[in-house]
Amino acid sequence: MPDNKKDSAAEGGELIEPGDLDKLVEASADDPAADDAVASSADLPDFQPAPADGPSGSIDVLMDVDLEVKIELGRTRLAIEDILRLKKGAVVELDKLAGDPVDILVNERLVARGEILVVNDNFCVRVTEILDPEASLKLEEKDE
Repeated sequence: MPDNKKDSAAEGGELIEPGDLDKLVEASADDPAADDAVASSADLPDFQPAPADGPSGSIDVLMDVDLEVKIELGRTRLAIEDILRLKKGAVVELDKLAGDPVDILVNERLVARGEILVVNDNFCVRVTEILDPEASLKLEEKDE
């Protein structure tokens, strides 16, 4: 067990005092092995820039990246008591009206708005507006 701060610092347990740091630098200056360690350099390969027509010069490398896309019809706040009373057929009122544009979020960021359609008995969203990234950030900050 260390009996003072210097012993503990040598073991890596506590901070080194400024005077101790000077002593460590002087000790390493007297040690020939330390000179060799400082003077040696790492052997690194020569890195060549990637060709412009390769994968790094194209957006194609991103085409298989999965993103989470959500369509938000609206929001509401409910007390736990009200949530526990929900049953099949219950109606939950949202903060948007029928016909209002829905929000399209990509990775939790609002990027567009659209309208709900039904095509071949499937729900779809037609994108009606792509939001400017700066405007999108301002809208998110306003919602918080």
